[in-house]
Amino acid sequence: MPWFYYVGRLMVRMLFLLLTRWRVKGRENVPSQGPVLVVANHLNLADPPLLGVSLGRKMVFMAKKELFRFRFLGYFIRGFGAFPIHRGQLDRKALRQAEQILADGLALVMFPEGMRSRSRRLRPAFPGSALLALRCGVPILPIGITGTEKIKGVVWLLRRPEITVNIGHPFHLPPASSKLTKAELTKLTNYMMGRIADLLPQEYRGSYAKRGN
Repeated sequence: MPWFYYVGRLMVRMLFLLLTRWRVKGRENVPSQGPVLVVANHLNLADPPLLGVSLGRKMVFMAKKELFRFRFLGYFIRGFGAFPIHRGQLDRKALRQAEQILADGLALVMFPEGMRSRSRRLRPAFPGSALLALRCGVPILPIGITGTEKIKGVVWLLRRPEITVNIGHPFHLPPASSKLTKAELTKLTNYMMGRIADLLPQEYRGSYAKRGN
């Protein structure tokens, strides 16, 4: 539904410009073409559309299956290029779809924490994002989001919260052994999350606060 995507994208962009003090840092770090796995912290349901209008190229998103249960909401989410995934389990179908998206040279967005952080601090991440990056050999684009946790209730409409999308430099995970162990995958996941933490203020880093300054 290309018409829906582009019209919806314009509407989302206007809403962020009107209702928030939105800024994007490091947009020049976004590869203009080719496969890339975008990983970011997750604070609010507004994060996916925020990234969709901040990076300058079309994004495809993984979204929890529960969001697709309602017909209208599912229609809306699919219109923005999202596809469902079962959280908390190995979803082979979603993994194959993700691999195909990257094989097609597209940008795939994942939130490694698997859910929104109610405290704004980074939660321990699931290893799926790092595993996908290893299997596909694609660059990872880290992003730190701040401010969207303030989008709740109705008072925020009057305050125009400051929202920042901080885009880091693309990187590849260090080489892994042919027989990848759980401990090694955890280490690589922590390395990836550390790159996200580096883009966030100290008070947002949570489980990864020991990295960086």
